[in-house]
Amino acid sequence: MKGLIFNIQRYSIHDGSGIRTLVFFKGCPLKCPWCANPESQTLEPEQAIIVDRCIDCRQCSFNEADCPTGAWTTFGKYMSVEEVIEEVEKDYMFFRTSGGGVTLSGGEVLAQWPFAVELLKGLKKRGIHTAIETSGQGPTKGLEKMVPYLDTVLFDFKIWDVNRAKEMLHANVPLIQRNFELLIARGMHVIPRFPLIPGYTMDSTNVSAISAYLSQFSLPEVHLLPFHQYGRRKYEYLDREYELKEVEPPTDEEVRRIQQTMNQHEFDVVVGGL
Repeated sequence: MKGLIFNIQRYSIHDGSGIRTLVFFKGCPLKCPWCANPESQTLEPEQAIIVDRCIDCRQCSFNEADCPTGAWTTFGKYMSVEEVIEEVEKDYMFFRTSGGGVTLSGGEVLAQWPFAVELLKGLKKRGIHTAIETSGQGPTKGLEKMVPYLDTVLFDFKIWDVNRAKEMLHANVPLIQRNFELLIARGMHVIPRFPLIPGYTMDSTNVSAISAYLSQFSLPEVHLLPFHQYGRRKYEYLDREYELKEVEPPTDEEVRRIQQTMNQHEFDVVVGGL
């Protein structure tokens, strides 16, 4: 069995406890206009050109192997469970000394859930702490099969109105809700995360709806993730239009306002990741 992986990122400190290595899965059913990893969206390898590296030499014939500067690249590589584990185990000493581990991210992990289950199983056999980042948009069966091999789930909440979520994101809110409640029922360590996207998620109605829903559960904390423009250049590399290129990140005051709203529900609200 092989999975389609587009990046393995080392030394992350915001995606679970301790120092972590992130394994990025390709493929996502959602269409979030603010996506910072557009190379993750399709479930197939994609060629792109890193324009900062291109010297316009015309020698590559648009072939990655012939490119002298590495400007032409492919996002997405098929890897076996053993190949991924061999790569992440290079960081085992960091995991051991910091209480860290491996976080499966994306894209959406549930888009390749059979591979994710086998990878998580292999990581746990080696005593590595495991986490996933998910939107909950995927098969409940797949998520349930992951549970025995998971330590932490970072679960994103975006737009809670059923119609707006479907129209803007292609999201199925009842499915997301069902998957979240499955994790709670299984006693999982779940950390809800709320991306703060101007014009999409930050209106008072959406904030209140998500806060009210989460207040039903005993949760250790909620994370607020302010919008940023870090992924903007990737759209250029893929020759895609980025709808939010003129959008400014939320101000400190706007973030504080949402933090205060959620604090009213007695959450421990953290701005940023772990």
